[in-house]
Amino acid sequence: MTSSLIDYQTDNYIATITMNDPKTLNAFSTSLKNAMMEALNQADADEQVHVIVLQGAGNHFSSGGHIGEMLENGMESEALADKIHFMVSEVAEISLKLRNIHKPIIAKLEGAVAGAGMNLALTCDFRIAADNAKFVQAFVNIGLIPDAGGIYLLNQLIGAAKTTELVMLGDKLTAEDMARLNLVNEVVSSEDLDVSVHALATRLSNLPAKALASMKHMINTHAFMGLNEALDMEVNQQTMMAQTEDFKEGITAFMEKRKPIYVGK
Repeated sequence: MTSSLIDYQTDNYIATITMNDPKTLNAFSTSLKNAMMEALNQADADEQVHVIVLQGAGNHFSSGGHIGEMLENGMESEALADKIHFMVSEVAEISLKLRNIHKPIIAKLEGAVAGAGMNLALTCDFRIAADNAKFVQAFVNIGLIPDAGGIYLLNQLIGAAKTTELVMLGDKLTAEDMARLNLVNEVVSSEDLDVSVHALATRLSNLPAKALASMKHMINTHAFMGLNEALDMEVNQQTMMAQTEDFKEGITAFMEKRKPIYVGK
């Protein structure tokens, strides 16, 4: 790996991919996405890798989309919509790759697990959360819809009623809240997080890799067959949302650290 935004390490059949942009809480920029895709392709192709651990540097998993990059072309409607279309398409590729790698992937979750960061964690096969992790479907707070497969994944995992609540209200969730919803496999103290993740990764690495690959393929077929279509719909819907007055107000209020005033346009 040549990018400083991703650290890639392998040891005893386990590949550890670390998002390494702590100053943004590992927000998904195009550069981070490209480096992550390179790391995932490398782990996928390496027969000596049986399990993948995905984590973030700086005691945070990911804060979601990179607001700075989102606004780098300004607030003009068409340019902003084009930028968001591109960025949502990029993060969708990561979601598909995480499901299409037929190796178990563990999300190690701590600190901020927000927006696209939360949804990419949901795309993984296992999720272990530290008790300091904070989760949120933050999109509604700036006038957007979930990306990275959020609505589809939540609907598959917890059903339409609770999905509606999480994405429409955008409330923050603790690790214990996520455990009650069966959205994480285990909650541990932040001090025990590394040990717990390594124990699960080691256990998986010692199981028959071809059987695990077949299981993931079957789970994809039965539970996630519609993910590709859902991601395409997200890109189209998000592009439309990026042209609304409410989105412009939401993102301006976010940058100015004030409460937004929406007008429904």
